[in-house]
Amino acid sequence: MQTLLNGLAHMSGLRDRDAMDLALVTLISKSGQWPVSEIRLLFAVGALDDQRWLARGRMHASHAAPGPDHAWSDLSRLPKLSDFPSREAAIMTESVVRCGGGPFTTVFPIETQQAICSVLEVESEQALTPVAIAAMESVLWIYQNLQGLLDYGEKDSLTELLNRKSFDRSFHRAAVAQEASAAHGGPDRRQGLAQGTYWLAVIDIDHFKRVNDNFGHLIGDEILLLMAGLMRLNFRLHDRIYRFGGEEFVVLMRCANHGEAAQALERFRAKVEEYNFPKAGSITVSTGFCGLVSDDTPSSAFDRADNAVYYAKEHGRNQVCSYPELVQSGALKELVQEISDADYFF
Repeated sequence: MQTLLNGLAHMSGLRDRDAMDLALVTLISKSGQWPVSEIRLLFAVGALDDQRWLARGRMHASHAAPGPDHAWSDLSRLPKLSDFPSREAAIMTESVVRCGGGPFTTVFPIETQQAICSVLEVESEQALTPVAIAAMESVLWIYQNLQGLLDYGEKDSLTELLNRKSFDRSFHRAAVAQEASAAHGGPDRRQGLAQGTYWLAVIDIDHFKRVNDNFGHLIGDEILLLMAGLMRLNFRLHDRIYRFGGEEFVVLMRCANHGEAAQALERFRAKVEEYNFPKAGSITVSTGFCGLVSDDTPSSAFDRADNAVYYAKEHGRNQVCSYPELVQSGALKELVQEISDADYFF
């Protein structure tokens, strides 16, 4: 029991979603309260008509520490939702599902209402007792409450996209991952990882002040909500989407190359242009983007992408502009990176 309490205390002190997921898996696997042989924390990801199971954490009883699927995994290599009816049943019925006859599998629903559903799957040599199931449900309840506190601090209250406060941490992780990938010659395709580097895009809604002035702030807020929904649908699982305030959004993407990043942003621009927004009708966005470079900082990368946005707005709006291409063509002067102490504290 003391191990369980210590694990809960440790988990409650975490302020990182990935670390909390791994802590949950470790807690249930190593607490000694349940006859567990393997734990899997699974999220349903991908397009609604082709969702896949991504393991945010998995651990066998013989392992010292848990491990996740990579966030930039090639989704086509992940198992389909339809291949695991017990997991789907747990989400659909919002209740614990038990199956098997030794080993036994018990599936606990965690999130069933959001765009990305999740379950905890427990394998055991003995069937879990009702008391054990109730105890695990209590642990998952605490986990959900802690995740809710993270959401409160990290997500924009209107759109529920990530907020600016959480951007620096994600940026530095991306920069470290990119440096490590470059040092080892890139990700290993045999592990099902998508190749590529990180790209930062700034997306700004054109003439948004005019929308608020003509139709009111309620319609403006509805357009922001719909824009956030379009971003979730059109960007991928491992793309991090932020609202920086007002009509400005930021996307941190992992793409194979400059062309793939440009195509992803152009697809989103076209989707926005063809969407019929309430009252306002047609809305467009101007986008600027750049790649992360060696010794980059959040502010310097943002400034490069933002300069490309400014160029897009000054030259017709409703377009995607690449900072490196603008610099290469002479349309923009390359910014000199200025590193301040603030860039290293987040």
